[in-house]
Amino acid sequence: MAQKNAKPLKPDWIRIKLTTGENYQDIKGMMRSKTLHTVCEEARCPNIYECWANRTATFMILGDICTRACRFCAVNTGMPTELDLQEPERVAEAAENMNLRHCVITSVARDDLKDGGATIFAETVKAMRKRLPLCSVEVLIPDFMGDRDSLQIVMDSKPDILNHNIETVERMSDRVRAKAKYRRSLELLRRAKEMQPKIPTKSSIMLGVGEEWDEILQAMDDLREVDCDILTIGQYLQPSPQHLNVVKYYPPEDFAKLKEEGLKRGFSHVESGPLVRSSYHAHEQTQSAAKSREERTAAN
Repeated sequence: MAQKNAKPLKPDWIRIKLTTGENYQDIKGMMRSKTLHTVCEEARCPNIYECWANRTATFMILGDICTRACRFCAVNTGMPTELDLQEPERVAEAAENMNLRHCVITSVARDDLKDGGATIFAETVKAMRKRLPLCSVEVLIPDFMGDRDSLQIVMDSKPDILNHNIETVERMSDRVRAKAKYRRSLELLRRAKEMQPKIPTKSSIMLGVGEEWDEILQAMDDLREVDCDILTIGQYLQPSPQHLNVVKYYPPEDFAKLKEEGLKRGFSHVESGPLVRSSYHAHEQTQSAAKSREERTAAN
């Protein structure tokens, strides 16, 4: 007899290809030598081997200790002490050495700072522009506790993409995320478009924490309501026994259906698959969104 509330078995399609060749080792060495953090490592991303082998990475600024303790996230939590004003230049230097075409900048939540770290985000974008003017820059930001001025600082630096993740459906949000609010995240995305209408916005949903299918579709509708352009959808994987349990593993065909649903709703790009994470194939997402934007402009 099956145990009640037994954890679902990890299916065969959740497989990670290990590729630790020269490029992977080069990038790891560079990050250590410049005392930089990556969300690839800190959040135990399943795509780290593929992305690093292809010489792409997502930089995590503002230290490696988060002031929040979201139940899905593997990043260390506590009271940060690190605020390195030279970090933007080091990130830009590393990105230049890697000759990146697209750079993603994210951070831990820094609720201990008055601006939530927005100024460091903006300075990192500016440093990237100086060193790599042809490199597109995406920022994946926290909610800054809903502070409009902090968001304005980031938007004034004019990143190529503004990314903020709602993470899950509205009903599950309080259980899954710490301090973050579903409606506040939607408001942030709405304000970002209001501040800089030409900058694409992006968000991400992870599946398998207890949501229903109709709730996923409603989350898509909510994102389109605030004119979000790009959507990524992936499977939640429990990073440790202390984190939220996986309730369900979605098969690849469900992710394919959700991609169709997203495109029907007007997202310019939808990346959907079991191992998809917010920054997975980010460069391709940028190109696709730009092409879709041009087509819509021409049609009007």
